[in-house]
Amino acid sequence: MEQNGEPLDRVARIQADWRRERPDVDVGPQGVIGRLHRLADRLTEELCLVYGRYGLGEGEFDVLCALRRAGEPYERAPGELAAHTMVTTGAMTKRIDRLERAGLVTRRRSADDQRGRIVALTGPGRELIDRAFTEHMHNERRLLDLLTPAEAASLEGLLTGWLGRMEHTGDTSGQG
Repeated sequence: MEQNGEPLDRVARIQADWRRERPDVDVGPQGVIGRLHRLADRLTEELCLVYGRYGLGEGEFDVLCALRRAGEPYERAPGELAAHTMVTTGAMTKRIDRLERAGLVTRRRSADDQRGRIVALTGPGRELIDRAFTEHMHNERRLLDLLTPAEAASLEGLLTGWLGRMEHTGDTSGQG
């Protein structure tokens, strides 16, 4: 099957099936949402290949990046890390445990609040994330270079606007 002289991709074939089976339902949104979902899955696979070369999962990479971005002395409270990586504190604890066992971070009591903890990059942790982040950026460049510079700029603008509106309203239901 073709559309405008191009072979139909998987999303277009699914839409064609739904249009045949449920002509009463607008399946147009699948064209964007379905492709974004498939693209996100493919991008995650490609990004995780780099993380894996450094013995990291996506979550551990995010934690190390959040610590490195903090600047010297490369430390944050676990709650801050959770906020900077958008995960629950429970998930953060598991990530920190794994990184601590690997010798990439340390945990200590906060000087300000003896009940609080501080997570800090170790020397080996900083060296590892510096190498991993450099390769990660090269990988992202490789992936983005599949687009022309104009396409990449246009896509960034569209995604920035869409995400900003979704985050601003907090309402993704379409009902208000």
